[in-house]
This record gives sequence, structure tokens and C-alpha cells, in this order.
Amino acid sequence: MQVVLRKLGRGGRTVSGRLVRAPRKGSVIVIEFSDGLHEYVTTPVRRVLKLTPGEIFYIETMNSRYRLEVQSSELSLDDAASGASSP
Repeated sequence: MQVVLRKLGRGGRTVSGRLVRAPRKGSVIVIEFSDGLHEYVTTPVRRVLKLTPGEIFYIETMNSRYRLEVQSSELSLDDAASGASSP
């Protein structure tokens, strides 16, 4: 699933790539860059909020806040978090 992760606040950074690990409370978010060799890893997630009916999420980690926008996916992030698969 291709995503764009934007860090909110000071020193905001934008990372785009493939979401390796779905955001769940207590675990880290891992985004693999397009080169396939590097990853962006956050601190553990405190909470995940869905902002709109689309695929935009507000994520708060132990140290930062992020906006996660799903660009394209095989299954929705809600399904990925629950472990369900789409037909």
C-alpha cells in the first residue's frame, strides 16, 4: 500500500513509500522507501484517528504527530488493522 506520511509541527518531514506495518497502538509504523533498501520507522503509536471518510489518518506516536494519507492500496487500512482481507 503506497502512502504519504507527513510529520506535523516543527521540522515537518514528508515521507512517501510502501507501508510495511499498519499503525496499531503500541507498535511502530514502518515505511519502505522506493529504493527498497531504506525504511522510515516511527516511535510506538499512542493513537490513530480517522479524519475523513477517505483514507486519511491522524497518528500520534510517543514523540510526534503525523498525517497519513493512503495513495493506493490493495486493501483499506481499516481492513489491514483488523486483519481482514478484501475479496
